[in-house]
Amino acid sequence: MPTEPLSQKEIEDRLRELPGWSQEGDRIARSYRLGSHFAATAMVVHIAQIQEELNHHSDLTLGYDTVSLTVLSHDVNALTDRDFSLARRVADIAPGHGAE
Repeated sequence: MPTEPLSQKEIEDRLRELPGWSQEGDRIARSYRLGSHFAATAMVVHIAQIQEELNHHSDLTLGYDTVSLTVLSHDVNALTDRDFSLARRVADIAPGHGAE
């Protein structure tokens, strides 16, 4: 079954459930600040594991003490349930890494 794009209202409703996430053009995005480079690297590895489990991958950037993601379903060039599932999983693990 093909993945269906979300309407703008659905996107806005789902973003209200994900503090710190925002829509940037056709994607959703979030940056996290962590206590050290090592903590940021550990979070990137954890996110990579989640992405493999979901078979859905974001653009993921590691800075000195930051982790940034932008998420889009490239196969339909739109935001879908898969994007918000990934964002929710990342939001759930972030506190365990000390991410703000």
